[in-house]
Amino acid sequence: MFAPSRFLVLAAALLIASAPAAVATTAARDTTGPRRAWLRDDPADSLYRAAREALSASRWRDAATLFGQIGRRYPSSGYAADALYWRAFALYRLGGSGDLSAARESLRQQERKYPRAATRGDAQALATQISAALARLGDAGAAASVAQTASGAAAGGDGREGREGRGGSGCRDNDDDVRAVALNAVLQMDADRAIPLLRKVLARRDAGSECLRRRAVFLVSQHQSPETESILLDAARNDPDREVRGQAVFWLSQAGGESAVTALDSIVRQSPDTELQEKAIFALSQQESPKALDALRSYAERTDVPEENREKAIFWIGQRRGAENGAYLRALYARLTAEPLKEKALFALSQRNEPENQRFLLDVARNESEKLEMRKRALFWAGQSGASLGELDALYGSLRNPEMKEQVIFALSQRNDSAAVDRLIGIARTEKDTELRKKAIFWLGQSRDPRAAAFLGELLEGK
Repeated sequence: MFAPSRFLVLAAALLIASAPAAVATTAARDTTGPRRAWLRDDPADSLYRAAREALSASRWRDAATLFGQIGRRYPSSGYAADALYWRAFALYRLGGSGDLSAARESLRQQERKYPRAATRGDAQALATQISAALARLGDAGAAASVAQTASGAAAGGDGREGREGRGGSGCRDNDDDVRAVALNAVLQMDADRAIPLLRKVLARRDAGSECLRRRAVFLVSQHQSPETESILLDAARNDPDREVRGQAVFWLSQAGGESAVTALDSIVRQSPDTELQEKAIFALSQQESPKALDALRSYAERTDVPEENREKAIFWIGQRRGAENGAYLRALYARLTAEPLKEKALFALSQRNEPENQRFLLDVARNESEKLEMRKRALFWAGQSGASLGELDALYGSLRNPEMKEQVIFALSQRNDSAAVDRLIGIARTEKDTELRKKAIFWLGQSRDPRAAAFLGELLEGK
C-alpha cells in the first residue's frame, strides 16, 4: 500500500467517505443496526427489541442467539425474515470458523424461506464477505465461490446492462457490493490473480459498470505491484467516467515514485479534461521530487490552459520549500499579464517569510506603473508577511497616492505591537491630509493599547 502524507491521509479519508469504495460494503453500512421495532402486537416484538439492543451494544453472541430464537419460536412473525439476516451479521462479527459457517447457513435459510425479505439485497453482499472470511481461514469451497464472483465482475455480461438508475453518483447497487467484496477478497488471497481481474474490470465499458470501476480503482491502489501505476494511469487517461479518472489521479499521487510523477506530468500536459488537470496539479504538489516542481512551473507558464488552474499551480509552488522558489516566483511575476495570476503570485510570495520577498512586495507597492489594486495587494501582503515598521514608515513617506497611504495605515493597524500604535499616533498628530488623519484615528479607536485610548482622550479634550 502506498504511504500517503498526513495531508493526503485526510484527503483519502474524505474521498473514501464521499464515494462507495470497496471497503464501504454491507458490514460497514449495517453498523447502524436494524430499524426500530414496528409491530407492537407481534408475538416476537419484545424478543426483537432485546435482540436489537444487544446488537447495538456490540454483544454479538447475545444478539445472534436472540435473533435466532425469533425464527425458531415465531416463524410467522413479521420480524422473522430480517432476523435471519441480523443473526448472520452478528455471527459474522464474531468471526470464528464455526460462527461464519452458521452465518452463511442463516442467510441461506433466509433465501429459501423469505426471498422477498427487505434485507435480501444486503444479504448478498454479506454472504460474499462471509465467504471471503471463510476463504482466509482455508475453506476451499468459499474461496472458489469468491473467485467465481470476482471473475464475473471482470467479465461483465451479467445481465445488468441498461438497468435504470445505475449511473450518476448513487452507486448503491448491491450486485456491485458483492463483486467489489469478491475482488477485494481475491486481492487478499492471491494478488497475482486479482490484478488481472481488476484490469479487466477497469476495461469494461458496459452501461452501469461505472460504480464497480470506481471501486476497482481503489482496490488497485491498495496493492503495490509493477502494474499498479500503469493501470491507474490508463484509467486516468481513458476511462469515460469523470469520477473514475479523478480517483485514479488521486491514487497516483500516493505512489511517490518518479514514474508516478511522470504519469501525472503527462496528464497535465496532454489531458483535454481541465478538471483532471486540476487534480493532477494537486497531486504533483504533494510530490517532493524536482521533476514534480518542474511540471508545476511549466504549467504555471502556459497560456493555453485555464487561468484558474494556473493560479493553483502558482499557489502550490509558493508552498514548496527552498529560496529558489521565491526567486522563480519573482521572475514569473514580471512575465505575467493577467491580474488574477499576478495577485496569486504576490500571495504565494507572501507565504514565504523571506526578506527578498518582502522587499519585492514593497517594490511592487511603490511602482506607480502597476495598477493601483495590485499595489494595494502587494502592500497588504507585505505587511502580513512581516515587513518591518521601518520599511512601512519609509514607504509611507515616499508615497503620493492617498489611497496607498491609507493602505499603509491599514497595514499598521493589523500589527499587534506597541511600535505600530506609536506610528499611528504620529500620523494622527502630524499628517496634513485630514482624511488620512481620520483613518489613523479610526484604527486607533479599534486598538486595545492604553496609549491609543490616552491619545484619543487628549483629542476629545482638545489638547
